[in-house]
Amino acid sequence: MSFNIAVLLLGTSLGDKNNNLNVAKAYVCEKVGEIIDSSTVLETDAVGFTTENTFLNQTITVETHLSPFELLDTVKAIENLMGRTYTPPKEGEKYIDRIIDIDILFFNKINLTSKRLTIPHHQVTTRDFVKKLLFIKILRDNSLVL
Repeated sequence: MSFNIAVLLLGTSLGDKNNNLNVAKAYVCEKVGEIIDSSTVLETDAVGFTTENTFLNQTITVETHLSPFELLDTVKAIENLMGRTYTPPKEGEKYIDRIIDIDILFFNKINLTSKRLTIPHHQVTTRDFVKKLLFIKILRDNSLVL
């Protein structure tokens, strides 16, 4: 049986952020599949809202038998297990602080656009920290697994 390869972005701005990343990765291993690669952890300022908290962000590459929509449902379930709440942002802002955020950046080499899911993630090219994490991976590996 062949595996799908997914690149996920983990982000956290609340609580013990290093622990949040580690717990998220443990859940990913348990519920999604084997993590075959991970980037360095990058501390960044919030984008799209005002907060005093910084984010820790990391990309991970996973082998999975899940389909793109099964993966989406699973990472949202992991976010819920970790205590993520979905409350509306303040007026004029787009986001809020969160204990964990897991985005699907890439899934194999597919392009997918639906109401629920867009692959590659629509912010891959607009978020500097995502580009930086992926660029570091390219430099380290001399290739990007897609």
